[in-house]
Amino acid sequence: MKQDIEIRKVTDIAIAIIPADDDFWGIYLINLKMQPLKNIIVNTTGYGNINNNPVKTSTFRHFFEEIPANCSIKIELLQNKMIELTNQIWISFELDNYLFDKKYVFVKGSLSSINFTNIPILNIRGVMIQ
Repeated sequence: MKQDIEIRKVTDIAIAIIPADDDFWGIYLINLKMQPLKNIIVNTTGYGNINNNPVKTSTFRHFFEEIPANCSIKIELLQNKMIELTNQIWISFELDNYLFDKKYVFVKGSLSSINFTNIPILNIRGVMIQ
C-alpha cells in the first residue's frame, strides 16, 4: 500500500539560475554528489502575472542520459522578462536503482542580485536552491 512506499529525500542536487547577459539567464542543474545521476528528466514552466495579466509559459521537457559526479549541466535559457514570473523546475532521476524527484520553485522576485550566492562547481554568482 501507499504507506509501504519508501520516500527518499533528494540531497546534494541544486538548481541555479545565473544571469547570462542583458537578455537571458541560464538555468543549470548541479550534481554535488560523488556519483553520477542517470536518466534525468527536467520539466520547466513559468507562471504568474505580468502587467496584471495572467501568464503561463509552455512546459519544456529535457532528458539527459547522465550527469557525472560533481558536475553541472545547462538546462535552458530563460528570457529576462520571464524573471517576473514564478519559475518551477521539476527533476526526476535514477540513483542506486531508485527513482528520485524534486520540485524547485523560484518565486516571483527571487531572481535578484540581492539573493545571489556563489554557485559551486560553476564558480559564478547567481540564485540557487538546493
